Amino acid sequence: MSNSPLVIERTFDAPVKAVWDAITDNKKIRQWYFDIADFKPQIGFEFTFTVEMNERQFVHLCKITDVITGKKLSYTWQYQGVAGSSEVIWELSPEGDKTKLKLTHKGIHSFPYATDRAFVPESFSNGWHHFLDKALPAYLEKEKVTV
Repeated sequence: MSNSPLVIERTFDAPVKAVWDAITDNKKIRQWYFDIADFKPQIGFEFTFTVEMNERQFVHLCKITDVITGKKLSYTWQYQGVAGSSEVIWELSPEGDKTKLKLTHKGIHSFPYATDRAFVPESFSNGWHHFLDKALPAYLEKEKVTV
């Protein structure tokens, strides 16, 4: 199995500021992503969130490693009590009045997918595709209507 990072690119019919706010403003994040108790786009800021799946709880432990306002957000992504560490990188760039988003999730192969099917790379891919193909576009469309 390849150790290549998961990379997904999408172009959204929204300005960079709207997409940036969607991935960095805690009130907006909750509307399309996860219910994160607190979030600040500041290097060193740590945040957690819990996902329940198949009667299991997965506590995500994250720490922001890079912020370039309006352009890039990176954070570590680990699980409480689970070996492995990964990194999520969101990169934004304007394309006219639209925004190109490139999401890279590195290190997903460090999780124990061989012994725990919850961590197979396809699970990460399916999750990110849900958020980038459905949840985020729906949120941005709703925001455009309410602005």
